Amino acid sequence: MKEAYLYEKLEDEKVRCVLCNHRCLIKKDGRGLCGVRENRAGTLISLVYNKIIAGHCDPIEKKPLFHFLPGTSSYSIATVGCNFKCGFCQNADISQMPQDQNRIMGEDMSPEKVVKLAQESRAASISYTYTEPTIYFETALNTARLAASQGIKNVFVSNGYMTRECLQKIYPDLHAANVDLKAFSERFYKDQCGAKLKPVLKTIETMKEMGIWLEVTTLLIPGLNDSFEELRDLARFLSDIDPGIPWHISRFHPTYHLTNTSSTPVETIRRARDLGYETGLQYVYTGNIPGDKGENTFCHSCREPLIDRIGFHVTESRIIKNRCPQCDTGIPGVWR
Repeated sequence: MKEAYLYEKLEDEKVRCVLCNHRCLIKKDGRGLCGVRENRAGTLISLVYNKIIAGHCDPIEKKPLFHFLPGTSSYSIATVGCNFKCGFCQNADISQMPQDQNRIMGEDMSPEKVVKLAQESRAASISYTYTEPTIYFETALNTARLAASQGIKNVFVSNGYMTRECLQKIYPDLHAANVDLKAFSERFYKDQCGAKLKPVLKTIETMKEMGIWLEVTTLLIPGLNDSFEELRDLARFLSDIDPGIPWHISRFHPTYHLTNTSSTPVETIRRARDLGYETGLQYVYTGNIPGDKGENTFCHSCREPLIDRIGFHVTESRIIKNRCPQCDTGIPGVWR
């Protein structure tokens, strides 16, 4: 346990957490919506500090990040807990553990140990992923600071609900992020996630302003967030910020509380990819369809094949010094 970062002490031993955009007002002995930050006599405590529930070395493409050090490994960690309540969560066993099971589990692991494991794995980066990195920010920040000092990059795979104060505190040691833009409607965020859309949009804008390499993922769920109009508006939002933002469109499979919802038709994913290109985005990828051509990277100028992938693995890369070998167009990303 550790005193939390980013909170305000109020009267009557209440506290205001300012880590994420829920900005929870927490009474004495209470917890925030994440279930892992507790008010103890007017001091906010992180219950998951250095309590790692998952640690693996993954391909960076699994995050997914396709334009950030492709072909490298990323040592990936998580604690339990999340500030969203998504009924379609693929990692609900750990993200919802504090609420569903009233338990907090994890192995004590210091930032020094995490960085050492990353080095032993020859990982180019550390990813804070599987659950929401914002809710274990104390662990993520202290690890990121040490990792950056050792030449290791840091990646957030996030729902994008952190406050601007949170991003400013980790700056400049957060180098890349994949933000789940789960839908483009307030109703979806309220009904499916227990959150709001606008703070996520603001986070995407803020990350771009700060120079964090950004990619965005949307999981298409039949009948909930896959309408033509909604996807068009989402793609336009990204394109207006920067048409070079890679957009990953992933196929849903039944899980957690949405076991009665069918898997996303493959054609829906491909139509969404075409829509992204029509809207002006330069790089749109299909996810959860192994072997699909939408996993590959093509030059946005001449359509020359640049990176071939099978699933999360790069089989060939033809990018030379950040440029297309065919037309010499600069390809947005962090390639070395």
